[in-house]
Amino acid sequence: MAFKGSMYIWKDRKRFMGMPLSFTRYAMSADRLFFSVGFLSVRDEELLLYRVRDISVKRSLWQRMFGVGSIIISSSDKSTPQFTLKNIKRPMDIKELLHNNVEDTKMKRRMRIGEMMADVNDDDSDLDDDIPDLN
Repeated sequence: MAFKGSMYIWKDRKRFMGMPLSFTRYAMSADRLFFSVGFLSVRDEELLLYRVRDISVKRSLWQRMFGVGSIIISSSDKSTPQFTLKNIKRPMDIKELLHNNVEDTKMKRRMRIGEMMADVNDDDSDLDDDIPDLN
């Protein structure tokens, strides 16, 4: 993999029928997620973990039979807003590892972003903020 110089916490390959027979490679350091795709023409990308917004796991019947799954990552990165780590071993364990590193990186950078909950019933066009009518 072209991402030398980083201490990897995790490395794997995209798998076919449970075996690593592809040219798609994944790796994770303490603050970045790397992926390399291709054989003759290779595309190397990295995603800064503090930009990850959501992580989910998808496992089809075929994937469960072979002990693999896919992790879908949504991020605020402009070049890679959504990326899927396809057919990796132990997807639930890797999702937790990824989640923990994302949270650690955000805490180190002091980048906690609060989520705002909106009331579905309040259209907010009248700016009343649910103040009762006194008339």
